[in-house]
Amino acid sequence: MTQRISIDPVTRLEGHGKIEIFLDDQGNVANSYFQIPELRGFERFVVGRPIEEMPLLTNRICGVCPEAHHMAAAKAADAVYHVDPPRTGKMLRELLYSAFYCTDHTTHFYALGGPDFVMGPDAPVAERNILGVIHKVGLEIGGKVIQMRKYGHNVVEMIGGRKVHPCTSIPGGITKGITEEQRKEIEEMGRWAIEFAQFSLKLFNDIVLSNKSYVDLILGDVYTHRTYYMGLVDGNNKVNFYDGKVRVADPNGKEFVKYEPKDYAQHVAEHVEPWTYLKFPYLKNVGWKGFVDGIDSGIYMATPLSRLNAADGMATPLAQEQYDKFYATLGGKPVHQRLAIHWARLIELLYAAERWVELVTDPEITSPNVHTKPTQKPTEGIGIVEAPRGTLTHHYWTDELGRVTKANLIVGTTNNYAPIQMSTKKAAESLIKDGNVNEGLLNMVEMAFRAYDPCFGCATHSLPGQMPLEITIRDADGNPLEVLKQFC
Repeated sequence: MTQRISIDPVTRLEGHGKIEIFLDDQGNVANSYFQIPELRGFERFVVGRPIEEMPLLTNRICGVCPEAHHMAAAKAADAVYHVDPPRTGKMLRELLYSAFYCTDHTTHFYALGGPDFVMGPDAPVAERNILGVIHKVGLEIGGKVIQMRKYGHNVVEMIGGRKVHPCTSIPGGITKGITEEQRKEIEEMGRWAIEFAQFSLKLFNDIVLSNKSYVDLILGDVYTHRTYYMGLVDGNNKVNFYDGKVRVADPNGKEFVKYEPKDYAQHVAEHVEPWTYLKFPYLKNVGWKGFVDGIDSGIYMATPLSRLNAADGMATPLAQEQYDKFYATLGGKPVHQRLAIHWARLIELLYAAERWVELVTDPEITSPNVHTKPTQKPTEGIGIVEAPRGTLTHHYWTDELGRVTKANLIVGTTNNYAPIQMSTKKAAESLIKDGNVNEGLLNMVEMAFRAYDPCFGCATHSLPGQMPLEITIRDADGNPLEVLKQFC
């Protein structure tokens, strides 16, 4: 008789999800599904609204990465009006974005992913959290984490108008610049952020890389898949979060394609399954072959590790040193081990902090020339940035008055849904044998998705035409009385 194991809800992620594991008669995994039960409808209810509202509306998709949606929507609005912001306007956007990256990557490493390594996958569940991490590493380090987040949000407020859900990016640039006094304050915080990023990498080195069992876990087959890798790169093929071309590397590490954001639809298609609200993007010119990896499968990943695999290096010196160490330690490019995403995330944290200081010390950063007035009729536009958890695409079509008639969003986590499904299934198959299941093993199944830092709060955003729905009616003791279904 088939046995069903539910990990519901999965923990330490943004949004909600559950893992359903089905065992066969021998107690081994017959199948596994990573299901996303929530639904949001942003692609529908932005229709009819002015395009200039998109940076304000879409950043309400969630409270974790509103800055990413603000920037992608603003760049798409630039494209809709065929307007190019002045250099200072672009730099201020990227400066805000770099500070945001530091806060976001800090949150995931210390509060979401870090407990698995700092406390250990078998630690009691009551200790496997941010409080357990602070108890183990000390209050002083906990204070540094809070300080990093405070500084990042301070910069977002100075440039973006609010600590969360920024509101200053508009078609053609940004609504206000910064003063010299603000510049000095931002520079001081940025230099502190560089030291914090270096400290975090040392902490990772001391706790994780010096522990053989952790290194074996990272390099083992349980959390390994050979897929394509996606990320934005600058003109020198170095990692960039705000601007550039999308580059895809194949499972052997060779460039498969590099394209302008406006051409994304020529390269990315979306597959749907009846058991989840989330879509499965894949490389159109390779094709959807199911949940399998390898060079013949169009499944790709878009994470910090993907960005490092897709690029030729980092654009700042300290991050480049860590990039070289990363590949020297893990056997060269590309790295396929999913738990290495945590390490790649810290290298990106250092890059973001360095880029923060580069931008704020540019002689033109306090120029008042921050906006170019749009003069052309609005039509259609696409904006792409790298959200912390993957390549983020906003695509809008408008009428001649600039009102949105159609929208398509491919959110960072959406890119990674197929790899996450494969990773959780492979972890379950590898760890659950002969019916032996315990809480520690189930947490190790969760670790397979947690490395991706998924955000399902903003990844589910479109109705597929039908509304799959299952309702279970239970009595006062929780026993199922009746199950009602539609389109599932």
